[in-house]
Amino acid sequence: MTSDVHETELLLSTVRAFMAAEIYPHEDMVDRTGSVPPELGLQIETRAKQAGLYSANMPERVGGGGLSMKAMSLIEREYGKSTHALHSWIGRPTELLLACKGDQIEKYLMPAVRGEKRELFALTEPEAGSDAMGMKSNAHRDGADWILNGSKHFISGPRMPDFAIVFAVTGVDETKRGPRKRITAFLVDVGTPGFDVREGNKSVSYRGYKTFQLAFNDVRLGPDQILGEEGKGFELAGEWLGMGRVWVGTCCCGKAERIIGLATDWAANRKQFGQPIGQFQGTGFKLADMAIGLRTADLLVADAVVRAEEGRLTDADVSMVKVYCSEMLNRVADDAVQIFGGMGLMEELPIQRLWRDSRLERIWDGTSEIQRHIITRSILRPLGA
Repeated sequence: MTSDVHETELLLSTVRAFMAAEIYPHEDMVDRTGSVPPELGLQIETRAKQAGLYSANMPERVGGGGLSMKAMSLIEREYGKSTHALHSWIGRPTELLLACKGDQIEKYLMPAVRGEKRELFALTEPEAGSDAMGMKSNAHRDGADWILNGSKHFISGPRMPDFAIVFAVTGVDETKRGPRKRITAFLVDVGTPGFDVREGNKSVSYRGYKTFQLAFNDVRLGPDQILGEEGKGFELAGEWLGMGRVWVGTCCCGKAERIIGLATDWAANRKQFGQPIGQFQGTGFKLADMAIGLRTADLLVADAVVRAEEGRLTDADVSMVKVYCSEMLNRVADDAVQIFGGMGLMEELPIQRLWRDSRLERIWDGTSEIQRHIITRSILRPLGA
């Protein structure tokens, strides 16, 4: 137990020192300019490798840090205190790449772990956001090859990728619930004829964190570019999305903690009517509710991590984390603006940036509405409803 505590303290001190030196000093500049200078991004990437943080989520057998889910939850919580535009340069390759086999291992998996290549997770489409099964991107056989057509948008990442994990319809299966699209994941290299990738819309949340638009026009792919098995792409995506949503919740807790710290300091030092505003119930009770919400969210994340490590994490568990933590963060951020008053919306203070950044958490990786649908389904389906 003593050893575990020591390792946890060492890990947290390493991450916090890295954030203080490499991330926090650049937040205002990135938010103001809306971009991360390439040389700064590469500097963060290089120093993350030196600190042993790059690919910390990947198993040791492929050259990663081999950290446990519990350890990764601690790291992601610290990362969440800042902006994705910067901490995303501390690479955490998608675990989906562990499904690589044969030549894919040296072409995609290992370069991603070493930081030589960057990937995009390309699932969302213009007409299929929350409704992933409504995707229209498709691939049909042409001899041994596949011909891919379609488009993706809101595909996020820190910089132009080297390849994308693209999900497309490759057929239809008949099930007890009716026809169901068969989804397959493909590994598609940037530069492949017919594959166009460019920067897309700019968000007011996490300015500098890029979104990309991907278009596929008769892109020819070999059979060795299927990731996993044909028709098993949606299951593969689900494996990543599950823990991805837990990590979103973890990041929300970190950001909430930072906001609460700023709001508490302001409430203790800002005086009105001859006393600190925190002594007024209208303000003090907001701080109390913030603390309750964060404690609850942290416990929910911790429970999900234990369930994941024991192999009993369900879709409903994941959705509860995602919806509660993201909505907790939004309440905290909004109340913090109220506590700061007019100054909370001024560019000179970080509250307005943290408030803007917080809003996206209720949308990406599955909206709150979708999460509630998943939870409702888990309650009613056992009853046949």
